Amino acid sequence: MKSILPKTSGRLLLLVVCTFMLTKTHAQHFVFGGEKLKVEAGLNFGPTFFLGDLGGHRGKGTAFLKDLNLEVTQLMKGGFITVYPNHWLGLRVAGQFTYVAGRDNLIKTDGEDELYRKSRDLDFRSNMWEVYGAIEIYPTMLFRKYDDYDPRLKPYGFIGGGIFHFNPQGSLTDGNGVKTWYDLKPLRTEGQGMTEYPNRPEYKLTQLNIPMGVGLKYDISEKVTTGIELLYRKTFTDYIDDVSTTYIDPAYFQNYMSAADAAIARKIHDKVIAGIYPSSQSRIEPGTQRGNATNNDAYFSVLAKIGIRLGYTSNEDKRMRKQTRCPHFY
Repeated sequence: MKSILPKTSGRLLLLVVCTFMLTKTHAQHFVFGGEKLKVEAGLNFGPTFFLGDLGGHRGKGTAFLKDLNLEVTQLMKGGFITVYPNHWLGLRVAGQFTYVAGRDNLIKTDGEDELYRKSRDLDFRSNMWEVYGAIEIYPTMLFRKYDDYDPRLKPYGFIGGGIFHFNPQGSLTDGNGVKTWYDLKPLRTEGQGMTEYPNRPEYKLTQLNIPMGVGLKYDISEKVTTGIELLYRKTFTDYIDDVSTTYIDPAYFQNYMSAADAAIARKIHDKVIAGIYPSSQSRIEPGTQRGNATNNDAYFSVLAKIGIRLGYTSNEDKRMRKQTRCPHFY
C-alpha cells in the first residue's frame, strides 16, 4: 500500500502557505502606513455663519441660530486629506478660508429689546483662515457584525484641534457717504493692553479652536465620495468682532497711539445713534455695556464635500484575494 503521508503533508503545507498569504493580504488594509492604507483627498465649500456680539434679529440677543444674519454670510472654501487606518476611523487634516462679518444696522426692530443693539451701530468684517486636524468616527462601521458590511451612506461624528487667524476691521462713513475700513486691534477699542484696564489684555489674531460636528458620507463609486457636514468651531476669544465688554474713557486713546489714530479710535469705539434707544445720548458713558462677555465668539459652516480615493479600491483587494487563494480542488 502506498503511504498517503507525503500527499497529506504537501496539502497541509500548501494550506498553511495560502492561509499566511491571505492573512498578510487582509492585514495590510488595517496597518497604518502599509501599502493598503486608504487615503482620500477632496474639496469642501459652503456658507459660514458667525456667532458673536454684533447684528441679530428682533428681541433680545441670543447665542445661536436666532441671531444669524444671512445678508453677511459668504462661502467658505477649503480642502482636506483623510487617512483611514480601518473601516470606522478617519484621521483628517484640513485647511480652509472664509469671511465673517456682523452689522448692527441689520437688526429689525419690534420693541425695545433690540433697540440698544441697533443704536450701538457697530460693524465689523474679517477674512479668516484655519487649519486643523480631527478624528472621524463612523459608528455604524464600529459596531458592524459582518466583515462585508459596507453601506454607501455612512453617518459620522468628528472632533479635533486647530488654529485660525482673523483680523477684524470696523468702518467709519464720512459726510459724503464714503465708507472707510480700519483695522480694529491697534485701536484698542475696549482698552485692550491699557494699564487703566489691567483685566483686558491685548488679544492675539492667531488662536486655537476646537472643530467638531457631524456629517453624512455617500460613496458614489469605489473612487468618488460626497457628503454634507456641519462644522462648528469653539473658540477661546470674544474678540473676533472686537466687541466684548464695556465702553472705556476715550481720553485714554491719546496715551497709546498717535493723534490721528486716537481720533479714529474715539469715533469708531462709540458710534451710537442718538434717539433710537430711549436713553441713548450722543456719547456713551464709560462703563456702559458694549458687548456680552458671557459667551466667547464662535462660527460654524454647512459644507458640501467631494473626495477622491487615492490608490486603494476594494476591487484591488478582491483581485489580490483571488490571486492568492488556494486552488478550489483543495
